Amino acid sequence: MSKLAATAQKTSSNKCDSTDLPRSVRKIPRSYRNVTGHVFFRDGEPGVPFESPLEKDYLLLQRFSLAVAHVVSQPCAVAFVGPSGRKYTYTPDFLVTYRHTPGSLKQQRKPLLVEVKPTADWKANWREWSAKWKAARRYAIEMGWRFTIMDDRRIRTLALDNIKFLRRYEDLEFEEALNLCILEDLEELGLIEFEYLLNKYFTPAHRAEGVAQLWSLVANRRIECDVCWPLNLNTELWIPTNE
Repeated sequence: MSKLAATAQKTSSNKCDSTDLPRSVRKIPRSYRNVTGHVFFRDGEPGVPFESPLEKDYLLLQRFSLAVAHVVSQPCAVAFVGPSGRKYTYTPDFLVTYRHTPGSLKQQRKPLLVEVKPTADWKANWREWSAKWKAARRYAIEMGWRFTIMDDRRIRTLALDNIKFLRRYEDLEFEEALNLCILEDLEELGLIEFEYLLNKYFTPAHRAEGVAQLWSLVANRRIECDVCWPLNLNTELWIPTNE
C-alpha cells in the first residue's frame, strides 16, 4: 500500500467516536452586540459555535491542524466558589480532542479544555477570575484533560495569518489527474520546495494558476507545510502522515 493510500486509510479510521465526547452544556445565543457564528470543520458535521472574533480565530487554528479530531463548544459546567464565598458555575469555551494512530509509539495527547480571552481582559480581571480558572484546572485533571487560557498573543500569530491566506484557495477546483501526479511526485521526493513543483508542472504562462493549485492542495490538507513560517516560493512541502 502506498503512503498516500495509507494516509487516507488512517484519516478515515482515526476519528474519535463522537459518542465519547461531551455535549455542549450551554447554547450560544444569537447576539446583536457580539460576533457569533459557526466554524465548519468537515463536510456533513455541524459547525462549532463561537461568540467572539477571537474565538473564531482560535477555531480556525484548530480546524487547520491535522492533529485535531474534534472541538466541542461549551463542553462542561464547573462549580466554584467566588471571592465573596458564593457558589457559581463556570463554562469554559472549548474542549479539543486529538487524533491518535493505532499502533503509533507517540504518546496520546490529552484533551485540552480551553478558555479564550483577550489579553487586556484577563490582565484586568485575573484576580476576580482566578477562582474559576483554578476550579477548571482541577476539573480537567480529574477528567484526564489539560486546561489552558488562550489569548490574542497566542492565537493571532503568523500561523493564523497564513491559514487565513490559504482559505481563499479552499474552494477552487483543479484537474484531479494533475493533483494526483503532484502528490505522487511529492510522496517519492519526501520533502521539496514549493518553487520546484511550480516550475516542474506549470509553464511560465500558467504560473499563476500553478501557484493557486499548489496552495489549494495545502489549504485542503493534501499537502503539508509549516504555517509558522512565511509562505513563499521557498516553503517546504511534504505529504501529511497524520502521525
